[in-house]
Amino acid sequence: MKKAEIIQIVAKKANVTQAQASAVFEASLQTITEGLAEGETVTLVGFGIFTPKRKNQRMGRNPKTGEPAVIHAKNTVSFKMSKGMKDILNP
Repeated sequence: MKKAEIIQIVAKKANVTQAQASAVFEASLQTITEGLAEGETVTLVGFGIFTPKRKNQRMGRNPKTGEPAVIHAKNTVSFKMSKGMKDILNP
């Protein structure tokens, strides 16, 4: 499912225009992204928890040549499904 499809479905279910649904959807995504960028955990009850994580620099290897290579530190996000979501996906 793509973003445009989600916006169409939300607009229909909420009985609003696609422009209104798009504005709310974009604002929601931006707010979640900003919260994660600030290091905050984002909890959506009934859906799941987004948690920012820091991966430290480590040594790996180049799969083509087998030579050691540095894997630089980076920020990432982990997601843990809610129990309700698990029950829906795994009946």
